[in-house]
Amino acid sequence: MVKLNKIRVLVADDHAILRAGLRMLIDAQPDMTVIGEAHDGTQAVEMAQETKPEVVLLDVTMPVSGGLHAIGEIIRHNPATRVLLLTMHAEPAYLRTALAAGAAGYVLKKSVDADLLSAIRTVQRGLRYVDPELASGLFQEVVGSEAAGNKEGGGESKILSERERQVLKLVAEGFSSREIANRIYVSIKTVETYRGRFAEKLGLKTRADVVQYALNVGLLSAEKFSFSRRTNSSSSNDSKSLRAKRTIRK
Repeated sequence: MVKLNKIRVLVADDHAILRAGLRMLIDAQPDMTVIGEAHDGTQAVEMAQETKPEVVLLDVTMPVSGGLHAIGEIIRHNPATRVLLLTMHAEPAYLRTALAAGAAGYVLKKSVDADLLSAIRTVQRGLRYVDPELASGLFQEVVGSEAAGNKEGGGESKILSERERQVLKLVAEGFSSREIANRIYVSIKTVETYRGRFAEKLGLKTRADVVQYALNVGLLSAEKFSFSRRTNSSSSNDSKSLRAKRTIRK
């Protein structure tokens, strides 16, 4: 009898009851098995590195670090791993952003079990899967515009407003809230509001998260990030030097 190689699945969701239900459903299939569970995006990235799953079943909205942010990190460390998002968000904007970030599939939590199992098998074969509720008339549009979205750095802007996207880019480049406020002619409080909005929408907690996300979706190039770091460092050193000179003069 030929031994069947099972699809290795990592499940990431912040609800323990849902994770348990998904494990029961997946483990009951003859061709797949759950090799681990994660309760947030950060843990999902770490476990994906350790266990090398073929498919990561990832929730979009989780504490600490959300699924959209985790996609790029998982793929960067495990290029062969396919990320399948499991979410309650039926808005086309989330689908566009997920595919732009590198997701192989998108399934709604309200879908029937058969759809989820089909999605796992489909993405494991190297294909794309979109929930039937969103697929009609949308999939071709998303796939057709995905490459352009990556080149222009605009895939994530379907969820973010133009101003939120602008502030995210400037934060990633290393500008402070005061500097951003001066650049876009708004108050510091308004900048902080925009920062809070995009952080909540994308599950970004730290500036490092913002930088990594901007790199993942093409808003920031590695070269520009390096230049920004050098420029900020130089500016900081210049400021210290100036303060020192002033002190000497006194």
